[in-house]
Amino acid sequence: MNDRPLTLMAVHAHPDDEATGTGGVLARYAAEGIRTILVTCTDGGCGDGPGGVKPGDPGHDPAAVALMRRQELEASCEVLKVSHLEMLDYADSGMMGWPANDAPGSFWQTPVEEGAARLAELLRRYQPDVVVTYDENGFYGHPDHIQANRITTAALAMTAQTPKVYWTTAPRSMMQRFGEVMREFGADVQEPDPAEAAAMAEIGLPDEEITTWVDTTAFGGQKFDALAAHASQGENIFFLRMGRERFTELMGVETFVRVQDTTGAVVPENDLFAGLR
Repeated sequence: MNDRPLTLMAVHAHPDDEATGTGGVLARYAAEGIRTILVTCTDGGCGDGPGGVKPGDPGHDPAAVALMRRQELEASCEVLKVSHLEMLDYADSGMMGWPANDAPGSFWQTPVEEGAARLAELLRRYQPDVVVTYDENGFYGHPDHIQANRITTAALAMTAQTPKVYWTTAPRSMMQRFGEVMREFGADVQEPDPAEAAAMAEIGLPDEEITTWVDTTAFGGQKFDALAAHASQGENIFFLRMGRERFTELMGVETFVRVQDTTGAVVPENDLFAGLR
């Protein structure tokens, strides 16, 4: 008999991504005794520096930002009770169109096969039963998110492992609600141009296409605290403005689309480990 514990592996692009889309499932499954592995692909060096200094501005030191964000990531993992943190430590590529996209050593410039080989080593080591990452568009078109999808897909092919595989997503109904809540909390939401509005309308999925709805309400406080651990990026983390109670109310369900499965578990599911226990 194989006494290896049930294992969840989440492959994310930057420090703080683990909390936004999967903080609830990481906390919930850790509490259920499942081993949780977080793989963070980049160092986050294109994030804000101390005092909110933006990338490219005088005084922004990517190496110092990366060190600070690693410490914040470790604090977030403690809050979420993550079993093992693995960092690939590629240079943050920044948003699509930034000069950092083209920088040697950036994750976006890294050959997929190279990143996949490193991730494949981790897949062989941990043998996850469930793997979570982003969809082919990185959910909203971020280059490092797209690259995380690519190396995860390639790494799974390299290992011939057949875990359940999920892409993070959001129901379109919730995306609409986010916009309302952002305005309620005073976010400066400018009217996008038609092309941008059309792109935003494609983010997430119609509710009926989402395969997996996981209730993480009981872990909303942990998820909020994990996000708060990334204090240097607080200006960019809108959700922290809500406070714990409203945050939990809005963010108490995490949603996914199942893209690989050998269990035959019926969808829609309410558990990433449906069919495995």
